[in-house]
Amino acid sequence: MKIKPLRDHVLIEPLKEEKKKGRIILPETVQKERPEKGRVLAVGSGKIDKSGKRIPMEVKKGDVVLFTKYGPNEIKMEDSKTGKEVEYLIAKEEDILAVLE
Repeated sequence: MKIKPLRDHVLIEPLKEEKKKGRIILPETVQKERPEKGRVLAVGSGKIDKSGKRIPMEVKKGDVVLFTKYGPNEIKMEDSKTGKEVEYLIAKEEDILAVLE
């Protein structure tokens, strides 16, 4: 199954980063923090302004982005190739703070 975001929504694959601080053991709750970085998998066609004109998206497929921690919605789907459950995020473009270069 393919996911195609609508209007100003963006489909993001979360990128998980390991947190290692010497010999400090981080509690499980800290390790399961929601990621704030991800790779854009698909973008919608853009938001429509009050005059009916479509505003193009600033992000594109393949961009690595930083986004607000609790802005995106989580969705879980089964990967058709592997059969494993995969987690994605769907965010509005306004929840994306920056593109990493």
